[in-house]
Amino acid sequence: MAKSRLEETYRNELRPELVKSLDIKNIMDAPKIEKIVLNIGVKDAVGDSRILQKVMNIFDQVAGQKSVRTIAKKSIAGFKIREGMPLGTKVTLRRTNMYEFLDRLINLALPNMRDFQGVSTKLDGRGNYNLGIKDWIIFPELDYGALDKTYGMNITIHTSTSDDKEAYELIKSFGMPFKKQTK
Repeated sequence: MAKSRLEETYRNELRPELVKSLDIKNIMDAPKIEKIVLNIGVKDAVGDSRILQKVMNIFDQVAGQKSVRTIAKKSIAGFKIREGMPLGTKVTLRRTNMYEFLDRLINLALPNMRDFQGVSTKLDGRGNYNLGIKDWIIFPELDYGALDKTYGMNITIHTSTSDDKEAYELIKSFGMPFKKQTK
């Protein structure tokens, strides 16, 4: 199987640089991205389950692989949600699909955002990065006429390190356009 451009760059250039800059003794201890999880919640699916199927079909184009439905774990009467009701979709990307998606996200999708100033530099305290996108139209592979409504999505980048500093340096080395930090 052919490796993606970003994966080759990581193995040949970024990982040796990270080992030097983070003062890591063994190259196998260098931080790496383990998986990327994409998630969309579709509140309109409560009234019409066909909407969720349309969203899943379009979401599969963005992710590059088949997504799975997520279901409600508890009933919430105020929102008319019952336990077991399908409410969204998610997909977990690994290996080549993960690097290809990250490449498209950093180099094509994020620069397409209106008034883009950079993404937040905040990590979750365990070396993982969460990015919320308000409008999925920023992805170039989507057909704008396919859905009447646009949805947001959550992108979680899981790294092999639990240190936020190392994870930040890893994600920054891939070219993630973080906001400029002012101190």
